[in-house]
Amino acid sequence: MTIWKRPYLLTAASAAIVIAQALTPGAGGYAASGNVGTIGHLALVGHTNLAAVAGGSAVAADNTTNELGPQPELAIVKRDPLRHVPASDAPDVAGNAVVAGQVPGFGGGFNGITHRDHRLAGTGAYAGTQFSLEPPDQGLCVSSQFVLETVNDALRVFTRSGQPAAGTVALNQFFGLKPAIIRVPLTFGDFVSDPKCYFDPQTGRFFLTALQIDLNPTTGAFGPRAANLVAVSQTGDPTGTWTIYKMDVSDDGQNGTPSHPGCPCFGDQPLIGADASGFYISTNEYNLFPFGSIFNGAQIYAISKADLASGVAAPTMVQIDTSGEQLPEGGIANSVQPAASATGLIDGANDGTEYFLMSLDFSRVLIIPRHSSPVSSIAVWALTNTGSLNSAQPAVSLSHVVLGTQVYGQPPDAQQKSGELFLGDLAHNPLALIAANDDRMNQVVFADGKLWSAVNTAVQTPNGPTRVGIAYFVVTPSHAGGALSARLSGSGYVSVNQENVLFPSIGVTADGKAVMTLSLVGPDFFPGAAYTTIDLRRGAGNIHIAGAGAGPQDGFTGYPKLAGGNGTARWGDYSAAVADLGGTIWLAQEYIAHPATDRTTRTLFANWATFISSVTP
Repeated sequence: MTIWKRPYLLTAASAAIVIAQALTPGAGGYAASGNVGTIGHLALVGHTNLAAVAGGSAVAADNTTNELGPQPELAIVKRDPLRHVPASDAPDVAGNAVVAGQVPGFGGGFNGITHRDHRLAGTGAYAGTQFSLEPPDQGLCVSSQFVLETVNDALRVFTRSGQPAAGTVALNQFFGLKPAIIRVPLTFGDFVSDPKCYFDPQTGRFFLTALQIDLNPTTGAFGPRAANLVAVSQTGDPTGTWTIYKMDVSDDGQNGTPSHPGCPCFGDQPLIGADASGFYISTNEYNLFPFGSIFNGAQIYAISKADLASGVAAPTMVQIDTSGEQLPEGGIANSVQPAASATGLIDGANDGTEYFLMSLDFSRVLIIPRHSSPVSSIAVWALTNTGSLNSAQPAVSLSHVVLGTQVYGQPPDAQQKSGELFLGDLAHNPLALIAANDDRMNQVVFADGKLWSAVNTAVQTPNGPTRVGIAYFVVTPSHAGGALSARLSGSGYVSVNQENVLFPSIGVTADGKAVMTLSLVGPDFFPGAAYTTIDLRRGAGNIHIAGAGAGPQDGFTGYPKLAGGNGTARWGDYSAAVADLGGTIWLAQEYIAHPATDRTTRTLFANWATFISSVTP
């Protein structure tokens, strides 16, 4: 179940208005199976040097005016409290133990981008031009020398030992866009959101993507156009020069885009993956006017990886519209997660095959009664002949099959441990619950011939109410003789009795060793960054805390007097886990690093931080 936040400007004394709208499937479009899609090209925007934009004058101090701005971020309808999620529909799970100490091979960790870093990112003309945002959508990519983290509207490069290799950079500045907001005189710039990043070991390049939407400079209203931004480093050093590309995703028949009913549109939450030949972006397409009231299904963009890495002026791209593909379960494709791998390779059969996974719980993209029945299947997708992306006329083909799995379903909100509040006390609001969002598919990794992924789900643990747990899937796909097939090679749950675990990402080495990162939060735990190993035969192991939570989540989205809603704070949306070629898995997860009253990581409106750690399984 979803709602959209109306564009708004929130000062310290005002409140946001939240509007629920039905997300109605759009009509028309290409049938996904066997269709080559629409062939086009990305536009070269220019170049940027990360070290140069990270330097310059000092940032402006944080303030309490014009802090929260236009946000098309997908928010979750606040479900009824924990006791109203029926235990009869949630799988019964034994639970994993939370143990002291770390697994052999734990390499320690360090703080990544914090809310304060994010809010105060930007130099020169961009100083002081960031909004306060929740939650910290998180991307992570790692080479043999560097760790790059991108969170919401900022990015930062670290060495592998955790030392900053450059300052925190505002994404608007990095992409050469207009500042998010100039406060005096009040002027709105470009909206940027949902970053992801990927290091490709084949080409030795970093790839970074984000969603961009035009804003009215006076009112902050959305429109008239939207794009996906793609940045590719020119060398293996991400602090150097990058090539910036832009693809118009408005899909209203202008600028060479296809035409959809209700468009101009935008591509929500771009998801990324790669194989030997292609770089892939999948989005959920919604209209801009009236905002979010039409859903056109998933759009999949397949781009020549070689073109991007070499910096050509107009990389070849194929757009496949899945809105005409009615799935057997009664909905259209959404949140179709492309796969990536530690080696950059997926499957060489059929002149290259890229795989995708998708949850089949359609209740998260349609406004329906608050309780939805759990499901027990996922969709496996394959895009074949990806080697043709290196030609002038690519001829790829997309198909899918449905695979039976264990039961999973929409999770409840998560209770957090009580503690001292700062913003909550100022707003005279009690401790918030934490949103577990929904059960869409999280990042997908291909390793040792298998696809690994996980979703949030409701679980019934012993001796307590329904809580948030994790269902994970290990799928062995095949595309032989022109037919896609798949089997479930492993599956299971991760949960903690009486507590909540949420927002998983699984990192998998080339030889199939897996580590899952997750948030651990509950009556006995402040929100912390944790992890567990996964073995195909033994399942998930004990849960270890990489970054212990030091206080409650105390941000503006949890307080009705500041952001509307019923007292549930935004959290995570997604985390990240990636394996490098050396067999080390790197994890990135949101957590609360300091008590709510500590100003080390917070400004007035939020106190989240991120933690980056590594495990060599």
